[in-house]
Amino acid sequence: MYKSPISIELPLRGQWFVEVSPADRVPSHGTDKFGLRYAFDFVQVDWQKAEHPTHDKRKLDYFTKGIPLENYYCFGKAVYAPFTAEVVTVEDSIADGKTASWLNDQTSAIRNSLFFSPKKDGLKSIAGNYVILKRKDNVYAVFAHLQKDSITVNIGDKIQKGQFIGKVGHSGNSTEPHLHFHLMNSFNPEIAQGLPFVFKQYEKYNGSSWQKMKNEIPTATERIRFIRDSS
Repeated sequence: MYKSPISIELPLRGQWFVEVSPADRVPSHGTDKFGLRYAFDFVQVDWQKAEHPTHDKRKLDYFTKGIPLENYYCFGKAVYAPFTAEVVTVEDSIADGKTASWLNDQTSAIRNSLFFSPKKDGLKSIAGNYVILKRKDNVYAVFAHLQKDSITVNIGDKIQKGQFIGKVGHSGNSTEPHLHFHLMNSFNPEIAQGLPFVFKQYEKYNGSSWQKMKNEIPTATERIRFIRDSS
């Protein structure tokens, strides 16, 4: 079946803040639906400020006029394939909007929680623009909330580990720009089960220096950065 643990490369480059992690609770997003059991959310923050904001505007603006997406540190950042794979699903038609705001995002979240129908609405109403990759051992990787028109791969493409696939966005059911990432055992999210996995190697900041991690997963609130896998 699957090698245990499933070990993959980080799909991001540079420094990132772990917003949600299965290291803290399972299911990490409060549900096993759509293969979400072991899902991660990643954002970028200003590490020089104590509250680690995800944007360079006032916090109050999110609750009033909204924050322009371009002011979020991670919006538009590149996303990469964590393993050699075939592209099996691509959705790239969902607008990101111009701002992230509390009223719009909460309204969308409540509407989806009450009325979402997979058959009627499709996964795109939740995931926004997304890509699903298939590894040869039937491990499927999901990248959600990608920026509209940023996806560079097509269904049927054979792509290499580390290949650029799109950019971080704010499409679908998203409270702010971020990358949602998880693995599952089917190309069909409606029946898929989430798969646990580890990252082959990365570094985490321990407050004074960077510590190399191998075949581990970070916890929420950790500061991490990519290390290229040499294998």
